[in-house]
Amino acid sequence: MPVPLDLVVTKRLLWVAGAAYPLQNVARVYTFVLHPRRGEAVARFFKRSTLAVLVAMAFTVFGGMAGYLARGEEGFEGIITFVWVATVAALVFFLADMLVVATASSHFVMAVESNGRSTALVTGDPAHLNQLVQQIAHAIENPETELSVRVEKLTISNPSNYYFGDAVNMYGGQGNVGMSGL
Repeated sequence: MPVPLDLVVTKRLLWVAGAAYPLQNVARVYTFVLHPRRGEAVARFFKRSTLAVLVAMAFTVFGGMAGYLARGEEGFEGIITFVWVATVAALVFFLADMLVVATASSHFVMAVESNGRSTALVTGDPAHLNQLVQQIAHAIENPETELSVRVEKLTISNPSNYYFGDAVNMYGGQGNVGMSGL
């Protein structure tokens, strides 16, 4: 169930729940669809799984060789069993981690970015959020404007599992960093 929160614009501040953003520090207000990083989660699962199985196989081979060189003495089977049990546990963890991202839903959100690293994200009806972007932009240009609306709190499990920001396609060059003005 969505949790409502207040978004309030006073003469100099934008309040999102308990966080205050000075209007003069708001760099951008926009709406977009927040998509989970499904492809990256699947690739990370296969990379981790492959590495875990290769490590377990290496332990098995070296444990077998060590047992043979020790002239059949017991003791290495327990270590090899432990390695494979740990590998299976790791594979289950990796699968669960991937499924959390793969089954996550996309969210239509409104983002308020400040000049620093802060970003406020709220969700709700797309038409309402698009209208709210215009109202906040108007409030930035007209400091006497005041506004109070209800929006919904965005609840996501882990922000690093989602794509934030703009998508940029670059062709050519090496080591491209930063932004270039037109």
